[in-house]
Amino acid sequence: MSVLSVVLPAYNEEAMLHKAADTLKTVLEGEKIEYELVFVDDGSKDGTWREIEKAAAGDPHVRGIHFSRNFGKESAIFAGLATASGDCTAVMDCDLQHPPAALVEMYRQWEQGYEVIEGVKRSRGQESILHKASAGLFYKLMSEATKVDMSRASDFKLLDRKAVTTLLEMPERNAFFRAMSSWIGYRSSTVEFDVQDREAGESKWSTRSLIQYAITNIVGYSSAPMQLVTGAGLVVLVLAIVLGIQTLIHYFTGHAVEGFTTVILLILLIGSVIMISLGIIGYYISRIYEEVKGRPKYIISRKI
Repeated sequence: MSVLSVVLPAYNEEAMLHKAADTLKTVLEGEKIEYELVFVDDGSKDGTWREIEKAAAGDPHVRGIHFSRNFGKESAIFAGLATASGDCTAVMDCDLQHPPAALVEMYRQWEQGYEVIEGVKRSRGQESILHKASAGLFYKLMSEATKVDMSRASDFKLLDRKAVTTLLEMPERNAFFRAMSSWIGYRSSTVEFDVQDREAGESKWSTRSLIQYAITNIVGYSSAPMQLVTGAGLVVLVLAIVLGIQTLIHYFTGHAVEGFTTVILLILLIGSVIMISLGIIGYYISRIYEEVKGRPKYIISRKI
């Protein structure tokens, strides 16, 4: 009988962990689906690992991984994929904002031969106006940069064993699961779901963290910012020409301060373009440096 592995990254999810384990057990056993639950504690500061230990002691279907420190959700996902032993593997949030009923629908589609089943958001649930706006901007930027439609994308996916193997064989350290799982291809389908309200705890995503996440993944998955260097240089050059003409007019009409003309032209033509270019190139070099070091994506300190 086929086994479904469910990977659940958990960071400070002490309040929701038992609820998640019990809910998934009820749903999957009710559907006669053989399963295992792989909880990945991403260096939580609360009692998440203690709750995983309790869940594993009371249910042989539960497995647990504990990171030596916080490595981030992407690392937790890939650690779970590497640990999962099922014929297919699903990734979903531990806070149950990804509904288990949709997970069952994904599994049924996998039984029909689909190899990558994407969970796409029909609605985003209750969010503040600021958070919705920042999330919308984030997905728009990501879609433009990666050339993958991220407008309704999520980490809620179900992958066949061959798709999981393909992802694990990809060598980059700064992985972006949401885009990579779409990039690999295979026979794909989608399942729509409504984001559920969180029952306990609080969201780990703020506007600031979304911006940082966007920058990291755009640079890691696209060369678009490098191409912006040329565009920025041309724009600054046009502005420099316009302001340069204005400065020269002032100079020849006797209204310019002595030496000001040369300084403003040098600053506009050289300083602006070089600083913008170096900033973007420098960020890419820092990412190359991180990849070359070849450090592991995560360090596992304990397993159950």
